[in-house]
Amino acid sequence: MKRIFKLIPVLALVIFASAFSNDIVVHDHSYDIGDTIEDFTLKNIDGKMVSLADYKDAKGFIITFTCNTCPFAIAYEDRIIALDKKYASKGYPVIAINPNNPNVKPGDNYEAMQQRAKEKGFTFPYLVDEGQKIYPKFGATKTPHNYVIQKTKKGMVVKYIGAIDDSSRNADAVSETYLEDAVDALLEGKEIKLTKTKAIGCSIKV
Repeated sequence: MKRIFKLIPVLALVIFASAFSNDIVVHDHSYDIGDTIEDFTLKNIDGKMVSLADYKDAKGFIITFTCNTCPFAIAYEDRIIALDKKYASKGYPVIAINPNNPNVKPGDNYEAMQQRAKEKGFTFPYLVDEGQKIYPKFGATKTPHNYVIQKTKKGMVVKYIGAIDDSSRNADAVSETYLEDAVDALLEGKEIKLTKTKAIGCSIKV
């Protein structure tokens, strides 16, 4: 019995350390407002590798972590397409990244991504986060989870993190367009009034 009691603190320490370690893998050093991001290279649905550096004339990017299977992500697809059509020509193209593990969510595998993009007529890259190495750097936890990035003299800087708007399921009920407001402010050389909102969606599948 005494031996069991002696083991309890050890087990508790192991569990605590394990939980802490897992948290570090996903969230430690994730980007925040004002941080400079690193470029990345991911495979697009056309088989080509895409980097942010490929967009020489871009003023910044609308990066959205999304997927095929989440009802929230599906509800936002048309709005994401609309964002790209509105802002790509103004220097802020959409870059969509699927962060889900296809072994956990087969509906988010590469072939399914290709099919979904074709069905919806995506006008932007739809990249696969193979090995799930990119989304933890951003600190993304949901699909969709959105980031507005601006090119500056010091690099590519995070200017907005969160939701696209205030109506996750119904586009007709939108009253606050958080992401558009952020991009519009950058284009007008103004300060963004609301730099962070809560992302609403499905948890990223690891």
